[in-house]
Amino acid sequence: MTKLEILFCMAALLICLLSALWVLYTKYRLRKTMEHMAQMIDAAAMGTFCEDVYDESLLSSIETKLAHYLAASKISAQQVSNEKKNIKKLIADISHQTKTPIANILLYSQLLCEKNLPEESQTCAEALNQQAEKLNFLIHSLVKISRLETGVLVLRPITNPISPMLEEVIAQIRPKAEKKGIRMEFEPRNLYACFDRKWTAEAVCNIMDNAVKYTPAGGNISISLLHTELFARIAIKDSGIGISEEETAKIFGRFYRSPQVSNCEGVGIGLFLTREIIAKESGYIKVTSEPGKGSTFFIYLPAAQP
Repeated sequence: MTKLEILFCMAALLICLLSALWVLYTKYRLRKTMEHMAQMIDAAAMGTFCEDVYDESLLSSIETKLAHYLAASKISAQQVSNEKKNIKKLIADISHQTKTPIANILLYSQLLCEKNLPEESQTCAEALNQQAEKLNFLIHSLVKISRLETGVLVLRPITNPISPMLEEVIAQIRPKAEKKGIRMEFEPRNLYACFDRKWTAEAVCNIMDNAVKYTPAGGNISISLLHTELFARIAIKDSGIGISEEETAKIFGRFYRSPQVSNCEGVGIGLFLTREIIAKESGYIKVTSEPGKGSTFFIYLPAAQP
């Protein structure tokens, strides 16, 4: 091997060695940078982040941008908190300011209905009382929805037996059902789920009330329970007017009312409120229906053990 070849080989080995050292150094720098960024993110999560690199490096630029982002996020979070407080105060004011006037309207309209008025005046008094009842229901429902959507009202799901809650709701709905000659059937089962009893009862009551409202006289409503692997299912089946397939996705919308029931009493927020309540309990609701053959609403609540 000539002297030139030996020099060439030594140069090649030196280049390879330098390249290896550069790769190792680059990996070391990258690892240190990633470790520093991980520390930055941890500090940001704990709220203790502050800039400590003041040079023209890329890491310094990242720190500066992260500091600006966190500052903006803090301001945004404070604004959201202030808005929530303002909304909470507004809802409380609306609820308080409307409670007394509506209660007075209801009281005086009921007193008028009890008087021996001429037939025309009696009709007007009854209409006034009905509209006052509707206004009272609407205000209360809007306040509940606002509280749920803004997080002012917090549900507290705990392990509860389902049957006692359903029996309580059925007892509330039964007088209205019996007035129309509608049979209500329910066979209690020893099932438990994780839910807020008060608000879930209201959600179920909304569905049963609709079932009675849209089921012709002499019909029937059956309530059944089923345990699945992850959920406890409440099924509420009626023999009412049913819902068309294209409308089943719309009925849970706020203020939605089907054209075929536009002449019936209601404002279209019961099912919306029901869906919001069930969703906040990590459950869900669905419906199967066919026009003229009734509807079945399924409420799925997270299953639990007693």
